[in-house]
Amino acid sequence: MTNSSQSRAVKNYRGRLGERGMARFEVLGRDADRELIRSLARRLAEGGPEASRIRAAVSQTISGEPPKRGGILAALRRSPLVGADLDLSRPFTPGRSVDL
Repeated sequence: MTNSSQSRAVKNYRGRLGERGMARFEVLGRDADRELIRSLARRLAEGGPEASRIRAAVSQTISGEPPKRGGILAALRRSPLVGADLDLSRPFTPGRSVDL
């Protein structure tokens, strides 16, 4: 049995993790995969765009579903150049004459 101070410390630690949106859990796996799972969990815990990309790739791989359609269009819509009013027109040139 744990004493009350140990129980209180564990409860406080888990509470602090919960405030950050984190949880401590245990998984079973092969010993050879230990570092892979730890590094994966570390990257996912960091958050940010890389974590989102890893999460999406792992979820898609595990589910076995084909990728969602429209991913390129969604990425283009998130581009910082959206609404920048760029003028991409070029002047027309008639070209050169070619002697065949």
